[in-house]
Amino acid sequence: MKLPALLIAMFVAAGVLAAAPIAAHVTHGLGVSLGIAVCCILAGFWLLKLRRVELVWSAGLLAWFFLAAAAAQIERLAVPPNEVTNLAALGQLDLNEPLRWRGILREDALRLPWGLRYDIDLEQVQTAGEWRAVHGGLRTTYFFDARVPGNPAPVRAGERIEILARARLVRNFGDPGAFDYRGALRQQGIDLTATLRNPALLHALSGPAPRLSHYLARLRGRLLNELDAMLSPADDRAAIARAMLLGDRSFLDSQQAESFRETGAFHVLVLAGLHVGVLAALFLWAGKKLRLPIAARAMLTIAALCFYMAIIEDRPPIIRAALMAIIYLLARILYRRVALLNAVSLAAIAILLFRPSEIAQASFQLSFLAAGIIAAFAGPLLERTAEPYRHALEHLGDVTRDGSHSPKAAELRLDLRSLSARLGSMLPSKLAGHSDQMVVFPCRVGLRLWELAVLSIALQIGMLPLMARDFHRVSFIAPVANIPAVLLTAVIVPFGFASLAVSAVWKGLGLVFGRVLGFLIGTLAASMHWFARLPSSSMRVPSPPTALLIGLLLAAVIVAAAILTSARWASRAALAVVLAFAGLIVTYPFSARLQRGRLEVTVLDVGQGDSIFVAFPDGRTMLVDAGGLPGATYVRGMRAGLDIGEDVVSPFLWSRGLKHIDAVVLTHAHEDHLGGLPAVLRNFHVGELWVGRDVESAAYRKVLAEANARRIPVIHRVRGEHFDWAGVRVSVLWPATSEPVRAASNDDSVVLRLKDGENSLLLTGDIERAVERSILANGDELAANFLKVPHHGGRTSSTPAFLQAVHPTIAAISVGEANPYGDPSLDAVERILAEGTRLLRTDRDGAVTITTDGRSMNVRSFLTCATPCSELSSSVASPAETPLF
Repeated sequence: MKLPALLIAMFVAAGVLAAAPIAAHVTHGLGVSLGIAVCCILAGFWLLKLRRVELVWSAGLLAWFFLAAAAAQIERLAVPPNEVTNLAALGQLDLNEPLRWRGILREDALRLPWGLRYDIDLEQVQTAGEWRAVHGGLRTTYFFDARVPGNPAPVRAGERIEILARARLVRNFGDPGAFDYRGALRQQGIDLTATLRNPALLHALSGPAPRLSHYLARLRGRLLNELDAMLSPADDRAAIARAMLLGDRSFLDSQQAESFRETGAFHVLVLAGLHVGVLAALFLWAGKKLRLPIAARAMLTIAALCFYMAIIEDRPPIIRAALMAIIYLLARILYRRVALLNAVSLAAIAILLFRPSEIAQASFQLSFLAAGIIAAFAGPLLERTAEPYRHALEHLGDVTRDGSHSPKAAELRLDLRSLSARLGSMLPSKLAGHSDQMVVFPCRVGLRLWELAVLSIALQIGMLPLMARDFHRVSFIAPVANIPAVLLTAVIVPFGFASLAVSAVWKGLGLVFGRVLGFLIGTLAASMHWFARLPSSSMRVPSPPTALLIGLLLAAVIVAAAILTSARWASRAALAVVLAFAGLIVTYPFSARLQRGRLEVTVLDVGQGDSIFVAFPDGRTMLVDAGGLPGATYVRGMRAGLDIGEDVVSPFLWSRGLKHIDAVVLTHAHEDHLGGLPAVLRNFHVGELWVGRDVESAAYRKVLAEANARRIPVIHRVRGEHFDWAGVRVSVLWPATSEPVRAASNDDSVVLRLKDGENSLLLTGDIERAVERSILANGDELAANFLKVPHHGGRTSSTPAFLQAVHPTIAAISVGEANPYGDPSLDAVERILAEGTRLLRTDRDGAVTITTDGRSMNVRSFLTCATPCSELSSSVASPAETPLF
């Protein structure tokens, strides 16, 4: 069998995926899995004695399957009893109050544009006046504040520290399509996050001597400082250097990163296979120049890769890539020709058995998909196209070698020799002896560019399904833009490390090297920016249907098999199918996932902000606000935190299969309502932008500029306007005028009432008691089955008279968990419940969805009632049954 490791890797992956069902449906699933694996191994040895090779393979594959299933179950069970998340879930830790935490600093304090970050391996926590042992990771951030003198005491990796902070469990947004932030941080060993309010709340303590990993972390910190010394920390090029060399992307601003994303070249900023390949090629080349034997060259390269892995810490992409390279190099040491696909498969087997949960990570899937594309598609294709001609260029003057080449390659050698002879006759005698090199060099360059182009095109087509699923992006310019990106990266990475080495020895010369490094990085950034600005260079797409992804995968497997077996007709037919599937992903001709014939209103969980999705019975759509981070910190134009529009609202809309939104409504120009709008306007085709009163603010002007750049009509909506969409009566109840104001106000909110048959829904923005009284005085019809509670349930809204007029059956509060404003207020909640209203909150129930056909009304919440239910769960039924604060 040519690819035994590939088949084993497939069974190992299947075993990992089967672990959860086995644990759920089989009593003592771990023991059963291990028992079956042992039986399969014993059966394999018995069958081997009988020389039943086929059955030996079957038993062996089953053994790998159940061993992988057992490994996945062990990983889930291998949680210490004092794990901090378990203690919090059992109520043994009160995370509502600041606590004293002690632990070992994992790495040097990481400098951020807006502060410092500390990752702590927890050892103890003080609760109820006593210290108790805990296990887990705490990420603490300190924000620079000019009003607070001084900074936290300097601490180094491996030191024991104590902090006083209110820690929180990592929380995901409760919306369909939301990214699993909790899982992503858990992969980094982080269970809790906290903010250090004052430098005096951090203290260094005496502790054990640092481990080797801590000394390596200190070295990484020193290298980061050296980079800042060579390239000014305020320079955008320094941010790119930190990312490309040492994996620190904390200084990359959104515009920088976006240019690389739009060109499909963001991978050069993520330490992964390209960087490992460049370093491996560098050390192999250096070993060859030093005339070292192949085994010594391989060992030198392996040692360099291991040291690099240790420096950049536990970053799965680089570890996966380095492991593939090490397996390949070890085979070279043993003088074995190893198929690249086998090396990739062996790396996958090792990772899945050691850390099975990796299989669910997008980075794992992308890494091995990329490696598989190179090994199964691009590699075999280049072996048949470029490689014969590349070998033909060697020893061009030796005519005795012509017979060892294919007829076409031999013909090329004859033509090049003829051209070389003609060129030599025209050159001076001193240069005539180099005519062969002059002829061969451009051919070598052309072949290398062809190889890069083939790799780039194959990777972009092959990775399209996962890029569309996970990042909702298709880059049309990527195959071209990646050629200069890869070439420049191949220079920047080795030159960057050489510059660091020189700077560590001689600062003055290091500054000179830094200027050259800065020029190279500036060239890379400028080229990506230029490509990104080309019209239609990239587009955003919804999540492809699962059936489409499976079909594309099967077609790709057929193409790979056909290439490996030289079945041209099959490869061409399957390739046509692959391109057809790729075309479906790009064009996305599928209908949006909406309930036709029903009005839907979904109050999204966007933290302390508002965003409401409305789908009308005929498929038209509306988005009311797009959330934002109130009080977000900005440094050098960079936001400390998420872009709610890009990271929360857009993924929800893509999960519904949407590319177009008929109307986007901005209720008022506060950050927690408009912060995410620029991203939404960029990511979707928007028909109209509705606003109330114009405001003199930079954030509002940014939204209008984005709309104008995309030629989106801006329409002012005021009280008294009415219109019908698919039989739904839309009434604007506020604001009273569209006259501009100097500053944004809650009382300028656009208020909409949607009436569908017998049911009405009221969307109130952030209006407060004065506007509630004004709307009541206008005599507008207010009665509604559903109320989006005004101003996040704040005490200045939801007056008794207003609630009595609306008299909602269902109400939803859009509010952030443990927000600093104390929303919702107890008074407002009690007034709502006094009306007999069922109350839901986005911080506890997740996204709240109301659907109606004009007669009946269904309610569901993403976290607590995922399917339509006429009776809500007791957790949201009344204050007596669930705590409201």
